[in-house]
Amino acid sequence: MLTIYNSLTRGKEVFKPIDAGKVRMYVCGMTVYDYCHLGHARVMVVFDMVARWLRASGLDVTYVRNITDIDDKIIRRAQENGESIRALTDRFIAAMHEDADALGVLRPDHEPRAMDYVAKMQSLIGRLQEKGLAYVAANRDVCYAVRKFDGYGKLSGKSVDELRAGERVDVVGDKNDPLDFVLWKHAKAEEPSEAKWDSPWGSGRPGWHIECSAMSSDLLGDHFDIHGGGQDLQFPHHENEIAQSEGAHGHTFVNYWMHNGFVRVDNEKMSKSLGNFFTIRDVLRQYDPEVVRFFILRAHYRSPLNYSDAHLDDARQALTRLYTALKSAPSEAVVVDWNTEHARRFKAAMDDDFNTAEALAVLFELANEVNREHSPAQAAQLRALGGVLGLLERDATTFLQAGVATGDGLDAADVERMIEARAAAKKARDFAEADRLRAALMEAGIVLEDGPQGTTWRRA
Repeated sequence: MLTIYNSLTRGKEVFKPIDAGKVRMYVCGMTVYDYCHLGHARVMVVFDMVARWLRASGLDVTYVRNITDIDDKIIRRAQENGESIRALTDRFIAAMHEDADALGVLRPDHEPRAMDYVAKMQSLIGRLQEKGLAYVAANRDVCYAVRKFDGYGKLSGKSVDELRAGERVDVVGDKNDPLDFVLWKHAKAEEPSEAKWDSPWGSGRPGWHIECSAMSSDLLGDHFDIHGGGQDLQFPHHENEIAQSEGAHGHTFVNYWMHNGFVRVDNEKMSKSLGNFFTIRDVLRQYDPEVVRFFILRAHYRSPLNYSDAHLDDARQALTRLYTALKSAPSEAVVVDWNTEHARRFKAAMDDDFNTAEALAVLFELANEVNREHSPAQAAQLRALGGVLGLLERDATTFLQAGVATGDGLDAADVERMIEARAAAKKARDFAEADRLRAALMEAGIVLEDGPQGTTWRRA
């Protein structure tokens, strides 16, 4: 049975879908005013893995990951650039898709944009106002009255009096309470017209938190199975979603809350102020996208993920070992045989709160057996199990030779010519020249492997 660590109850629970055989999952996506960073990469890859495993387990999954395309930062960036909000967000949505595609992240079933759901947000705010949970503040913003919702704080595990307003919760004197958060922002004169909508409370735009409550309930219903996102969203964003949704509908909003851990850089939190901030594109200039995906999945999703060049280099070597075991295997996709020992252990690991670290350890054991026994059936099983995680789906030689040209300017054709020259030198018994060529290739990061069928090569 699949167990999931539920942030709401702070423990692992057996997963029981609301509707047998079906899963409805919502994940908070990106605010699109810049290129996606490593933290975004982790969210995308982790919940892509979750959706893949649920489907591999025979469940019918509806996966929604939203796009925030109206926000203070978006408005400010568009004004700085002298462009429309739509032009800015369209451009960075396209870039986000490019990054996600490179990392092997499958598109969600639905990818709603906040701007398309403003009417739904207004309806939800109106319902909260009718229930006495929302009020118009002195500055004409509509705010949520946190202390009137009895369950506030249950996700973060703190009482209302212990909590402090977090990121994106504006503390202003116009509120009844500093913890109250904005549902509808009254329009400012300097804001562009495309960031303003007519409403019962005057011209304005939605607050950040109400967006996800409206989009998720519209696409998945007002009670669904899984809600996910980064650990940084647990408070205040997800806490506020619960208050809004349960306050409006009067019943449980989500059964299982999942949060992936932070990305750290050399053991420090990644931030622009520390100068250790990396976009996905920064990293992909140095590393194969599958290496980055492997690096993310190598750690359990709830643990901190420590980024460094050394860790990425180690991930590349580890993935190379798996692909090396597939060198003689057919590259066609095959179906997993779940009756084998390795597949059963892989499944047990994944059913234990998506323990990809343990599942990958099973793949390495299987790769060792492939190398030892040269079994095509085991190699096919290795490829199939890797495919469940979105790994090992390429031709092995293609992966092993990726990344050339080398730092010395050698491309694949140059490498092949040097291998031919080495073969000719060996045939002429000029072993010094043959050794020189091998050493030159090794210096350029190319490893030669001599076998009965001749010499093959891979990057180091």
